[in-house]
Amino acid sequence: MIILLILVMGASWLVGWRFRSRFTEYSQVMLSNGLSGKEIAEKMLADHHITDVKVISVEGQLTDHYNPVDKTVNLSPDVYHGRSVAAAAVAAHECGHAVQHATAYSWLKFRSAMVPALSVSSRYMQWVLLGGILLLNTFPALLLIGILLFALTTVFSFVTLPVEFDASKRALAWLDTKGITRSNEHEMAKGALNWAAMTYVVAALSSLATLLYYIAIFMGRRD
Repeated sequence: MIILLILVMGASWLVGWRFRSRFTEYSQVMLSNGLSGKEIAEKMLADHHITDVKVISVEGQLTDHYNPVDKTVNLSPDVYHGRSVAAAAVAAHECGHAVQHATAYSWLKFRSAMVPALSVSSRYMQWVLLGGILLLNTFPALLLIGILLFALTTVFSFVTLPVEFDASKRALAWLDTKGITRSNEHEMAKGALNWAAMTYVVAALSSLATLLYYIAIFMGRRD
């Protein structure tokens, strides 16, 4: 089980490194139409008749996200002001989430419904797991509770996968249909989003491997 965790951690590092290197590479490739990430995001929203979502800039690098609570597409400075293939891909991807929200995409609704419970779980989970391991021989039920809390985060990570893949699919289809990215630009955008999606896949597998590790500890105590 330890070997599995090490392998997953190695894969996570490798995929993360590959994604960052691809993003950096494609950030140097300027779009032939010269549009910025902000302009692309606003155009995609308008093309989907979404008028109640704002596109704003947030600090940080790769901090891009869609917030369904206040209906904002949050783009990092490199994406918001950038006029590169990478900026186009990320901006369109985040707008893909806005389109999901506007069309009541089922997986996004399911993930959003899990957020309140996940927030509570994340707050106490690590302490419950630690206490469960320390008190394994006297109070094994505590570790079981921790495992159930961790299982919620694992389920959430897997529910996230179809949400992210669908957002990228919507983004790439729109970029292609509207001619925002052309030929090799589109392939680069597709490559960037595919590597981004892989980071979520590895994160889900890492969460599952860790969950199995805690279950093995609990079952080992019973044996």
